[in-house]
Amino acid sequence: MTTAILETIDTPDGAFTILADEAGHVLASGWTPDPDAILQRLHPLRRPGSVTAGRTDAADAARAYYDGELGAIDAVEVAQSGTALQRTGWEALRRITPGAPLTYTGFAAALGQPSAVRAAASICARNAPALFVPCHRVLRSDGSLGGFAWGVEVKQRLLAREAVAR
Repeated sequence: MTTAILETIDTPDGAFTILADEAGHVLASGWTPDPDAILQRLHPLRRPGSVTAGRTDAADAARAYYDGELGAIDAVEVAQSGTALQRTGWEALRRITPGAPLTYTGFAAALGQPSAVRAAASICARNAPALFVPCHRVLRSDGSLGGFAWGVEVKQRLLAREAVAR
């Protein structure tokens, strides 16, 4: 039985909750104070056996990000399981420069599969460790925000913060 650590911090975008494994890898995160909403981001077979409140290094990185150190989230280790394309996509999301978002079409091209626009969108939708794997940096082909699991308002504020800091 695995145990995970749950920490919620205050951010300018609201409560941000992080679920990390015992090694400190972020399993899931998002803008909610509700632990169940975070756990639901994980496939049932990947959910920890138990969850305890505690401190995570990822919370320090999130605070630094909100203090203007946008690169602070880059060093946070995450643990995600998925198909080869999903894992490649999640790694590619981490390479998108803050303030320089891609469209789903551009993201698919970055994956080496320019016709896989729906797959690119699905990779973003299935991303559990939000912020640390910055799926918010992908937009619709027309440049509009599109969806975001934690609300388009949060996505818009994240993108605006990154554009200003660039």
